[in-house]
Amino acid sequence: MSRSNQKIKRVSQPDHILSYFKLERWSLTLVTVSGILYNVGMIAGPYFEGRLAQCLFDVMGGREPFSAMLSLAAVYLMVISVVQVMRCVKRFYVRRFANNTSRNMRHMLYNSLVNMSREELERESIGAVMTKAVSDVDTCAEGMRKFATEVFDTGVVLIAYLAMLFYYDWHLALLACAFTPIAYFIAGGLKHRVAQSNGAYKKSAERLNGATMDRVSNAVTYRIYGCDESRDLAYEARLRDYERCAVAANFWENTMQPLYHIISMCGVLFVLYLGAKNVSGTGWSNWNIAAFTTFLSCFVKMALKSSKAAKLFNSVQKAQVSWARIKPLMKEYVERSTLSDVDFSAAVSLKVRDLSLRWENGTQVLHGISFSAQPGQIIGVTGAVASGKSMLGRALLGELPYEGSIEADGRELRTLSLYERSRLLSYLGHEPELMTESIEENIRLGEKGEIAHCLQAVCLADEIDQMPQGAATSVGSGGIRLSGGQQSRLALARTCYHARQILILDDPFSAVDQKTEQEIFANLRQVGADRIIVLISHRLQLFPQLDHVLFLENGTSVFSTHSALMRENSAYAALYQAQATGGAEHEE
Repeated sequence: MSRSNQKIKRVSQPDHILSYFKLERWSLTLVTVSGILYNVGMIAGPYFEGRLAQCLFDVMGGREPFSAMLSLAAVYLMVISVVQVMRCVKRFYVRRFANNTSRNMRHMLYNSLVNMSREELERESIGAVMTKAVSDVDTCAEGMRKFATEVFDTGVVLIAYLAMLFYYDWHLALLACAFTPIAYFIAGGLKHRVAQSNGAYKKSAERLNGATMDRVSNAVTYRIYGCDESRDLAYEARLRDYERCAVAANFWENTMQPLYHIISMCGVLFVLYLGAKNVSGTGWSNWNIAAFTTFLSCFVKMALKSSKAAKLFNSVQKAQVSWARIKPLMKEYVERSTLSDVDFSAAVSLKVRDLSLRWENGTQVLHGISFSAQPGQIIGVTGAVASGKSMLGRALLGELPYEGSIEADGRELRTLSLYERSRLLSYLGHEPELMTESIEENIRLGEKGEIAHCLQAVCLADEIDQMPQGAATSVGSGGIRLSGGQQSRLALARTCYHARQILILDDPFSAVDQKTEQEIFANLRQVGADRIIVLISHRLQLFPQLDHVLFLENGTSVFSTHSALMRENSAYAALYQAQATGGAEHEE
């Protein structure tokens, strides 16, 4: 296990922002030490600038030798060198803190997304997921970096500058610094506007990302139906909205910076006027040229820093908006255990007893479902449209909560870990769900091994051999470069490649002709010689060859053989006869 993964797993309470600060406490400790030394050392600049100005004045007046100027400059250079080394250390560890935090957040978000249920994923649009996974995490990490930086670059150095100003003349310091809180007050008053505009910007980015994915994924469909122009206009509208929201968010976050600067610098008028009186001996304090230069330099630097502190409020507010968006997805790290006492190589039996399934709103779909299967058997599942066939398949996979019992070799399905279920069950949904990869990668899913026998089993080998790049051919987005039948058979080949002891196939033959269906079924008999195959289908051509049939009707089921159902169940017999007659007419 890599060191980085170990760090990620130590994130306790990932939905608490402080957890990420605690995780990087070593880096933040070094940031604190170097930050204090650097920012306290920053007052050396104004101090030595004043001393140098006074020394130059004395040298020109013949009161000091030029060597005194050189000695003072050498000391200044050494001090500033040490200060800048501390700055380098602080900046390095601040950036390291930000990079590690971004990685930890991104990994926690990734882990949460890949462990979400199908229903949860379907509720998240692809545009929202992309925005949260990339933009919002970056914004949070950047806000945390700026906070960690400005605590020292603004907070500590402001205290140091103020201490020096008050040391030289506390009356003038109070008067000159009176304008700085006004900038803070304005920045604080804009917090709601910054949050509102940034939230609108993120929502607009979601919509634009979603429109981009839709336009690319469905480009061929829109082209075929002549909808290119309308979809382009819709995309342009999303783009204009994004640009408008981005400008608004940037305005309230960044363009107010000069205003903060101007307000903070207003006190320089008092420094010039009253500081000159101090030099002339008619003010609150008696100054020389060094004191005046030091005070002026220190005030200007403090005003610049204080205006940046006002901007920091806006940056932190922006990060808070992004954190609120990703916080619900920052869940405890899920580590899939591979510990098990199950022998995954041994054939298993399947027993379902009194199974009931419901929609999320509590409406019952199926009840009292019972059947069993032994290794080598193929069980057909059929019924009218919306009778619950696919829902039953997902329940057998362990994706849906259920009442009753589903046992795999005597072990209750709900008690098995995700790892154990993935090693006992293979599933083919009625949607191919192909990736934008090559044919071979869609089958292997990152594993190594021969795929030729799987392509032969689904009658796809000859067609792939005729492709210029063979199995290395890219299928395009969602398999768009393949026909519907090729997509369906490629997905089935993937299931055969990863075949477990129980195969759940949901409508695997919906996009192939009857001749190919018969050939593939004969091959599946060999693949499932010592396995259980649950074949969910609305096409009944193969059902006379199946070992048993589960017929779903009116929320319940009948489990028997095809021949028995033909004699005893008029609804099943009528459904089969209608398809058989239609198929015969079609063949003629």
